Amino acid sequence: MGADATHIEGLVHEPTQTHDGAVDLTVAEVHETTDPGRVDFGGGELDPAVTEPHERTKRDPEDEYGWWSLDPGTYLVEYNESIPGSELRFTVQTRDALLERGAFHPTLHVTELPRVPLSVGAAGIRIKANARVSTVVDVNPA
Repeated sequence: MGADATHIEGLVHEPTQTHDGAVDLTVAEVHETTDPGRVDFGGGELDPAVTEPHERTKRDPEDEYGWWSLDPGTYLVEYNESIPGSELRFTVQTRDALLERGAFHPTLHVTELPRVPLSVGAAGIRIKANARVSTVVDVNPA
């Protein structure tokens, strides 16, 4: 079934983010990995990667929101929105506007919104705080 705002909290501006049976998700923070995590076979040595927020700058001191200038590489995107304790599975895809500018994240099937790895192409990208970067395109029972 299509997605609507019923099960998603923290929308920045619902009329803009909801359309054609889909809901756009907005970026709250971009993190970069500063120290690697660890993954093993049994899970006894799992360690999270160390991350820190990527610097955001304003184009004009009077601007309300800043921009992230991302060089080629992989980052973690944190959303403004959340899915609290849902028994539904949400399909999240990269928004076309981001794809067309050389950045993407994997398609996800989730019951909550984790930070998502964002891959940035060779030219880099500029992303404004609260930009719509992903779209919830489908909702199904978990």
